[in-house]
Amino acid sequence: MTVPETAGAGTARRDDFTELYRRVSDAGLLRRRPLYYLGRSSALIVALGLLLAAFAALGATWRQLLLAPLFAFVLGQLALLGHDVAHRAVCTGRRSTDLVGILLGNLVVGMSYGWWVSDHNRHHAQPNREGHDPAADSILFVRTAEQAGRTTGVRRFVARHQAELFLPLLSLQALGLAVATWLTLTRGSVRYRTLERTLAALHYLLAAALVVVVLTPLQALAFVVLFGAVFGVYLGCIFAPNHKGMPMTGRDAERTDFLRRQVLPSRNLRAGCFVHFLFGGLGYQIEHHLFPAMPVVALRSASRIVRGYCAEIGLEYCEAGLVESFREILRDLRSVGRAATADRSVRPSRRTEGAR
Repeated sequence: MTVPETAGAGTARRDDFTELYRRVSDAGLLRRRPLYYLGRSSALIVALGLLLAAFAALGATWRQLLLAPLFAFVLGQLALLGHDVAHRAVCTGRRSTDLVGILLGNLVVGMSYGWWVSDHNRHHAQPNREGHDPAADSILFVRTAEQAGRTTGVRRFVARHQAELFLPLLSLQALGLAVATWLTLTRGSVRYRTLERTLAALHYLLAAALVVVVLTPLQALAFVVLFGAVFGVYLGCIFAPNHKGMPMTGRDAERTDFLRRQVLPSRNLRAGCFVHFLFGGLGYQIEHHLFPAMPVVALRSASRIVRGYCAEIGLEYCEAGLVESFREILRDLRSVGRAATADRSVRPSRRTEGAR
C-alpha cells in the first residue's frame, strides 16, 4: 500500500496510516464478499420486481401512493449498491465495474454513473474542503460564512433559513440528480457516453410509460412528486450525517496527511443494525473514507480497529447518535445561515478551519 504524499505531513504521520492499514488487512477485512453482494442484489431485484407487479395489479387507484415510498426505498438501496460497485467493492475489473455501475445507475436509478463517479471521487480526495469537494459547494446548502456572504436574491433567503428548510431542500435531491444527469449526457463528457445516454433515456421512457398507462394524469403527477420527494429525503438523510456540521477546510489551507484528512471531517453514526441497514452501511463513514473498496459488511468490524487506533495516536474520532447528528447538522446550518443576514464582508466562519 502506497501512502499518499502530502505537503506538511511528516514521515511519522504517513506511517500512521501504514500501520492502520496493516492492522485492518491482517484482520481480513479488505477481502471481497461476493456472496454478500450476490444475496443483497438478488433481494433488491426481487423486491423491485414485486413492487412493479403490485403497481400493475392495483391499476388506477390513489392507493398507489402507498407504493411510492416503497419504490423510493428500494431504488435508494439500489443506488447504495451502485455506490459500492463504483468503489470496486463488488467487481474486480474496471470494465465490469463500469458496466454494472452504468446498468444500476443509468437504467435502474436514472442517474448518470459517469457524472456521479467523477463527483464522488473528488469528494473522497478532499472531504469538506471548499473549492475541491463538490459536496462542500452544494447549491442547496451553504457550509461556511464566506459562502453565505456571497449569496444574493432568493439564494440568500434560502441560505438564511436553510435549517428550517432542511427537509424541503432534501426533497429536491432527486430532481437535482435528474438535472445533473441530463446536463452531463447532453453537454458533458463521460467515458461511455452513448451507452449512458441510451440507458438513462430508456429508464425515463419506461418510467413515464408505466405511470401514464396505469394511472390517471392527476394520480401519475401525485405519484411522481411523492416518489421524488421521498427518494430525495431518503438519500439526503443517508449522506447528511457523514460530513455536514463537521469542520470545513479552506480553499488555501495546507493539506494534511491522508489519515487526518479523512478522519477529521467525517462522522460515524452510533446506531444499531437496523439503522445501518437503512444507511447501506455508510453510517461507518470514517472507515469507508479510509478504505473505500472495503465491503460495507466489514465496516462495523473495521470501526473497532480504527476507533482504538485513533485513541492510541490521539486522533479525534467523531461518533454521534442518529438524532444527535441531525441536531448538530441543523445547529451548524442555522449558525452559518445567519451570516447571510450580515454584510457581504463577513468574518471567517468558525467552521472554516485549516487542516488540523
